[in-house]
Parts: sequence; C-alpha cells; structure tokens
Amino acid sequence: MTQGSFKGDRASQWLEDNTAIERASRWHLCPLPGGVVEIGAHWIHGPSQGNPVFQLAAKHGLLGEKALSEENQLMETEGHVDLPSVSYTSSGGRVSLELVAEMGSLYYSLIDQSREFLHAAEAPAPSVGEYLKKEISQRVAGWTEAEETQKLKLAILNNFFNLECCVSGTHSMDLVALAPFGEYTMLPGLDCTFPGGYQGLTNCIVASLPQDVIIFNKPVKTIHWNGSFKEAGSPGETFPVLVECEDGGCFPAHHVVLTVPLGFLKERLDTFFEPPLPAEKAEAIRKLGFGTNNKIFLEFEEPFWEPGCQHIQVVWEDTSPLEDDITPLHDAWVKKLIGFLVLPAFESSHVLCGFIAGLESEFMETLSDEEVLLSLTRMLRRATGNPQLPAPKSVLRSRWRSAPYSRGSYSYVAMGSTGDDIDLLAQPLPVDRGKAQLQILFAGEATHRTFYSTTHGALLSGWREADRLIALQDPQAQLQGSRV
Repeated sequence: MTQGSFKGDRASQWLEDNTAIERASRWHLCPLPGGVVEIGAHWIHGPSQGNPVFQLAAKHGLLGEKALSEENQLMETEGHVDLPSVSYTSSGGRVSLELVAEMGSLYYSLIDQSREFLHAAEAPAPSVGEYLKKEISQRVAGWTEAEETQKLKLAILNNFFNLECCVSGTHSMDLVALAPFGEYTMLPGLDCTFPGGYQGLTNCIVASLPQDVIIFNKPVKTIHWNGSFKEAGSPGETFPVLVECEDGGCFPAHHVVLTVPLGFLKERLDTFFEPPLPAEKAEAIRKLGFGTNNKIFLEFEEPFWEPGCQHIQVVWEDTSPLEDDITPLHDAWVKKLIGFLVLPAFESSHVLCGFIAGLESEFMETLSDEEVLLSLTRMLRRATGNPQLPAPKSVLRSRWRSAPYSRGSYSYVAMGSTGDDIDLLAQPLPVDRGKAQLQILFAGEATHRTFYSTTHGALLSGWREADRLIALQDPQAQLQGSRV
C-alpha cells in the first residue's frame, strides 16, 4: 500500500478491518550510480513545527542539521522559489540575473496579490492567469525600454507562469480559480529534502505497524457499499462494505479509508463505486482540478555548469504570457520546461532535474527516451551556445499521467470549483449516518482544504479520518490530529 507525489503529497497509510486499498505510488525512489533520485515527492514544504511530516522526519532522525535549525524553520518564503544561478536565452546568450530578479519581484508581488480575494465581494477576474495577465499588461504600458528588452522581460515572466503551473499542478493558470486561490496555506520554513529519500519516512511509519497487515499488488476494481456482506471466517456477522479486487479477491469490511488520487477517481467515477456516489460528491470530483507535473533527470559524465550552480534557467525569447503559443506540441513541448535543478553530485554521476507541467508534460510521456534525450540535448546546446556540448549519457523521467492508479500528480481548485468542493470530497459516506454506520472515509491531499497538493495535507487528512474512526469507538479518546 503506497502513495505520494511530486510537490510532496500523500504519505499517510491506513488499514481498517483487515482491508487494504492499493493506491498509486506518487512518491518513488529510483537508483542511479552512486545515489538515488526522487521520481515523485521531493521536498518537505514548510518544514516547521506546524508541519507533521517535518515533525515525524525529525523524530526519526531523517533530516540534516540545517533543515532542523531554528533559523530554517522560521524562514518565511511565501512559496517563492529561489531565482536561477544562471539564465540562458534560447538563442545562446545569457540573461542578466538582475533582470531576472526584477521580473521575479514583479511576478511574486502579483501572485501574492492574487491570494487576497478569498473574502472579496467579487474577484477582479475569474482565473489567476487572467488576473496576472491583466496586471502585467498594465505594467507593460509603462515600460520605456527598447522593444527587444521588453520582449525579453515578457519571456522571463512567461517562465514564471510555467513555474507556477508546476507549483499548482495545472496546464495553465487560466484554469485556476482566482477567488479561492488564497485559501491554500503556506507554512514557514525553507523547503528541505530527505537525504536518504522520502521513502525513509514511510518505512518508519510501516515499521510501527503489525507484521503482515499490508497487502501489496492488489488493485481494487469496485467498492460495494450500503450492503450486507458476509465472510466465511466470521459466521453470523455482516459487513456494509465489500472491496472487490481486479483479481477476483474480496475483502468485506466495516469501514474503508479511501486515499486514491483524485485523477483516479475522475477516470473511474462511473465504475469504482456500487452504488454510485451521491450526485453532489460526484460533481465535486468532476469540478476540482487535477494536473500533471513530471520530472526529467539528465545524467552527465561531466558537468557543463559552473561549480556552485544550483538552478539553470532557459528563457525562450519568442514567448510571452500575454500571447498563446500555437506551435505544435511536438516542436514546442520543451518550452514548458521551467529549467533544471542541479542535484548534489553522486560518486560517478552529475544530474540535472527538469520540471514540466500540463499538456506538454503529458505529451512528453508519449515520447521515447531517445526522443526526449535528443530534444533536450538540442535545447541545451542551443541555450549554451555550444553545439559540441556532450549529450547526457542517460535520461530518467516520471510519467504520472500514464500511471493507471494516479492519472496525474496533484489537485488544484479549478475554475468553477471552490474549497467547498474539497470538503464535499472529504465527507464520509453514507451522508445520512443516522440510518447507517460510517462506511467509506475519504483522505488524501485533494481532501484537505488548505493544504491540498502537499504531503503534509495528505498526512493530516489521514489522521483526520483515523480520528473519526477512533471517535466512533471511544468519544473521549485523545485524537492524533488535534495535536497538530
């Protein structure tokens, strides 16, 4: 039973009444010579005392000294990503880091403003993207630089839009609702990683469970609920839920905690539940957003970047957030890459990690490794101005849209939806519990109203549902979730 994702979501695991629900592994560790890379969940976002993932990681000794420092925990980043160490243009030049910082300051001031309309009587635009573009257009009208410089500034801003698509897990910020955007809550602390990989945390969690209670490789076909099912080992006892697996196996249960990704629910909505979900919950699932964010790792024999370089950016000079790119995906998908992080050097490997979201990310999944490697080699040779730049010796990438039990990466509040839809998704079944006992409980990042898309949101949602079950048995029990 496994779960996780890129932005750091879904780390909690549960068993109830001997029923195991298999979930998509959206954290995943892959080996490279001399080390490992995270295919899925990467960072602890907001590593501070209010973050339960950070608390557990610290408790189990999984973090480095810097991540545990008080200074690191108190740092307020407001979700702003560090600026690049070097910024190349698509024509082989370099962008002044001062100009990148100037555009970063403008962009982040606008993205911060876009979080201020949660309680407004009326939002100034329906989507975050439309609001940002409207504000940028007003700024552009006052620019006095040469036309070439103005175009470069817009191209830099376009990179920040692509970055925000990765952060929000969406194809376009035009799809993200503006009014509820400020409900997402950011915790203090400078984002940090697990030196030994995210899986170290889940290993610690699993180690605390009794042996032989987790069942792996048992995909679920249908959850039957509001029924009266029997089990041979429990004569005379009936169960309201029956979990039917794809291999024909069945698990009767009193309660099931369901943590499948929202993308899976969207795809299997009409077949996964019997009887079907209540119309209101089904509509919430349809309305909420769920996008694809992928990583592409490039391994080099020797680094072409300078010592100390942490983040490489490529600015495509023919792009602008104010104009739609109509270039076919086959030729334009690499433009959606927000750049590359330089990973700590392994014993014999030097690795860049690129990030890409949206339809371009999904198109990338359809390509062969050779096609991806060729496209990115061409891009890096073009950007660095070095046609002899050695090609990466290997490529490794995630394919979250293609993963059958994920169908994407993580959720966002889409146009036409609100935080109320998240609460609807989180509501247990049956809704009228005066007539029937608690049967299906919903958890996972997409069910946390203020921490959706994060690992700590997933973990808190799991504690929430565990507390709900504990309270059924002992209303006076000290509940875990109430301590965070």
